[in-house]
Amino acid sequence: MKNLLITGGAGFIGSNLASFFLKKDYSVTIFDNFERKGTKQNLSWLKNQFPKLIVVEGDIRNKKDLDAVVVGKEALFHLAAQVAVTTSVTDPKTDFDINALGTFNLLESVRQYGNKPLVIFSSTNKVYGEMEDLGVVEQKTRYMYKALPYGISETTCLDFHSPYGCSKGAADQYVRDYARIYGIPTVVFRQSCIYGPNQFGIEDQGWLAWFIIALSLDHDITIYGDGKQIRDVLYIDDLVRLFDLVLENKGKVTGQIYNVGGGINNTISVWSEFGPILEKLFGKKINPKFSGWRPGDQKVYISDIRHVEKELGWKPKISVEEGISMLFKWIQINKSMLKSILFQ
Repeated sequence: MKNLLITGGAGFIGSNLASFFLKKDYSVTIFDNFERKGTKQNLSWLKNQFPKLIVVEGDIRNKKDLDAVVVGKEALFHLAAQVAVTTSVTDPKTDFDINALGTFNLLESVRQYGNKPLVIFSSTNKVYGEMEDLGVVEQKTRYMYKALPYGISETTCLDFHSPYGCSKGAADQYVRDYARIYGIPTVVFRQSCIYGPNQFGIEDQGWLAWFIIALSLDHDITIYGDGKQIRDVLYIDDLVRLFDLVLENKGKVTGQIYNVGGGINNTISVWSEFGPILEKLFGKKINPKFSGWRPGDQKVYISDIRHVEKELGWKPKISVEEGISMLFKWIQINKSMLKSILFQ
């Protein structure tokens, strides 16, 4: 039986990942401080289905909390993080302590007390910065790269922009280097926009979910920039499937960095293209507020996912419209819960 640890295991990605592996009868321990809104509800959802789930309450900023929990684990999924660029700008110290120091603490606990488990780290496309040197063209409903038909590859130069980019970027590089220096098998996922059920999206993070939640509960939404900025988006089930593939191919993927997202075939602009989909789902005209661009915002980000596709045969199966429709249905079913958690 595989013995797994998921830091941030009660969060959006963590709870979906835990559910997947518990269904395979793996031993799963989730480690979380339960400070983020929705984590306690996700924990209840998991515990109701899987009584054998092991729960450890702790904080990655405290290395002692991690030392004991890494012992005996065959694989660690490091998802615990401060996840909002805007929060990092207003409170860079907390952002650093969670993302950079927290990751360092985990790696040191693994080095000192683990038996070289596979460590998979959720990094971010923000490590590439604004990519101002890349040519961008403006089209009717979106911005696009002038000369990158498949998007951004892993060979793109790192250029941390925003405290969040710096903290996640530092963690990204530490995870990679612990494979080289200490022989700990690590894999880095530089993720773009992930979405799906169990996502308690807020304005600063989880924008697809946030727009649907806010509109479902009659709250205003604000578009920062002109709404043409493009993101590639990936439904949670496709991401979880990739985590499983990496776990099953440990020897092949050790030390690798993968750009992980929807790729060129799963892109959408923040409002010019997402807006009409929402109007169709809600059956009415929607008039958002508009505001200025936010620090570190990219006019275009599209992951070139050919590297991970070539190595593991993985590519997204769930289309943008299909995924948004499934997220919409989950939110409608859980509107009362979402209201009580996010708007009280």
